Amino acid sequence: MPTMSKISPCLWFNGEAEAAAKHYTKIFPNSRILSVDRSPADTPSGPEGMVITVLFELDGQTFIGLNGGSDFTFNEAISFSIDCDGQAEVDRYWEALIAGGGEPSVCGWLKDRFGVSWQVVPQRLPEMLQSPDRDAARRAMEAMLKMRKIDVQELEEAFSGVPAGR
Repeated sequence: MPTMSKISPCLWFNGEAEAAAKHYTKIFPNSRILSVDRSPADTPSGPEGMVITVLFELDGQTFIGLNGGSDFTFNEAISFSIDCDGQAEVDRYWEALIAGGGEPSVCGWLKDRFGVSWQVVPQRLPEMLQSPDRDAARRAMEAMLKMRKIDVQELEEAFSGVPAGR
């Protein structure tokens, strides 16, 4: 049996745990499916032999995908934040996670096609928001609050107080 992290998020899916694990492991580097476990008996969620759990790693973090049925769904109370190194990485994760039926939200948040919430955040954003220059931090925050996908150049312009082209 593969080694699990001491603490691993368990994501409750309605029959899509394996599809989700395959999708996520294609998006994130250093990721893999560790095991796919099938039910040894009929359960309230489905018949004997169905995929019941999928153990997978996303860039070293272990997750469990559970096919638990339709009783529970995801909501924004739990999300996964992706620390991105610049706009190209923000764009790549954003597009990959939205693909196939995801939905953009606000302030760098989105829901993927499985209903899981993600925050796609450039590393520069928290640096700006924690700046001792409170006016610059406020301008960056106000700019971010108007965005769906985070635009690093717009944040930089707001933070510096100098619009593009000047």
